[in-house]
Amino acid sequence: MSTAPGPRLVTFGCRLNGYESEVMRDHARAAGLDDAVIINTCAVTKEAERQARQAIRKLRRDNPSARLIVTGCAAQLDPARFAAMPEVDRVLGNDEKLRPESYRADAGDLMVTDIMEAKETAGHLITGFETRTRAFVQVQQGCDHRCTFCIIPYARGPNRSVPLGRLVEQVRTLVEGGTREVVLTGVDITSYGADLPGTPSLGETVARLLALVPDLARLRLSSLDPVGVDAALLRLVAEEPRLLPHLHLSVQAGDDLVLKRMKRRHRRADVVALAARLRHLRPGLALGADLIAGFPTETEAQAANTRALVDEADLSHLHVFPYSARPGTPAARMPQVPGDVGRTRAAALRAAGEARMAARLAGRVGGPATVLVETPGFGHTEDYLPVDLDDGGSAAPGTVVPVRLTGARDGRLSAAPDGRQTGSSDERMSA
Repeated sequence: MSTAPGPRLVTFGCRLNGYESEVMRDHARAAGLDDAVIINTCAVTKEAERQARQAIRKLRRDNPSARLIVTGCAAQLDPARFAAMPEVDRVLGNDEKLRPESYRADAGDLMVTDIMEAKETAGHLITGFETRTRAFVQVQQGCDHRCTFCIIPYARGPNRSVPLGRLVEQVRTLVEGGTREVVLTGVDITSYGADLPGTPSLGETVARLLALVPDLARLRLSSLDPVGVDAALLRLVAEEPRLLPHLHLSVQAGDDLVLKRMKRRHRRADVVALAARLRHLRPGLALGADLIAGFPTETEAQAANTRALVDEADLSHLHVFPYSARPGTPAARMPQVPGDVGRTRAAALRAAGEARMAARLAGRVGGPATVLVETPGFGHTEDYLPVDLDDGGSAAPGTVVPVRLTGARDGRLSAAPDGRQTGSSDERMSA
């Protein structure tokens, strides 16, 4: 969850929500709602929805006279529940939240339409991020796949891609405003282009974006479906130093039967092969993964296969979720694993990820890195490792500084300046 002064945005969930919150901030300002509090909800788990409702009640207590607007995936899926909360003044759907007219004083208090009818992404242009030093940029919206556990396609609608020209304009605007690092985000970004003339792939589009915005220093990609990693994207991994050496895969499980029941399009061997291929192309590349523990019907042996995959594919940056039944999804009708079992398996997966992370941190000590400074004295390396900077807080947030990594402790690296010039070929090659 992130917060910023007014119009105040409280953002739960994914990076796409983070981008959309900046769009909503601009719309609310333009409508004169400087005292508004906007809660951008998530629906990926029951816990995310519970946290949103809890935050709404607290925000009303803390801001008794503010206009309180609720939107996001949870609001899209169950608008009546949020509209019935006495703390809430207005509920907006995922389409409506991005439209400037939704923030006018005379707009309705319940504005939610069928997101499955959405045909395109609305046009937006943000000039910067108030609460982050890296910028999240929407490249795609929605999802055409139907994994059995996932409710998000029903909250986000079908796949819609942002045309290249609009994407270039957005990234160029951010770079001209001083942004050094951009993250391309969406719901299913490897499906990019399927709805556009000529069906450009994600890799082809990223290559053209980098060519058209040569001053963009660093680029990251959000979660990738393993089967959607195309040849053009593999070439970028091998050849483009501005594409940073940290990729995150939507894996979900490491057992083939569980993956089949999830209706995923890859198998365990595909993940292992892709990890090996990526590291052959880019030695030292870091890999993360989304993993679900306690999926319906999952046995201890199947859970062990997922834990083993963490080591086999060297997955160091894990997002682990205990399975959460989402009403209306096929998985919710399958035989359920007891909640305490799922939580225990999730803890074991996190421990496996922490061990891989500790090994990666230790292996980086003594070497060079470049760090995007996020707060005075803290930032992340190219391969997205947290770093405490021994520079007295002299490097300004938003700058990229070359460092020598001096130690690792408690899940973080320490670093000292090493005197190289930022923006040089030396900086880029360390990626």
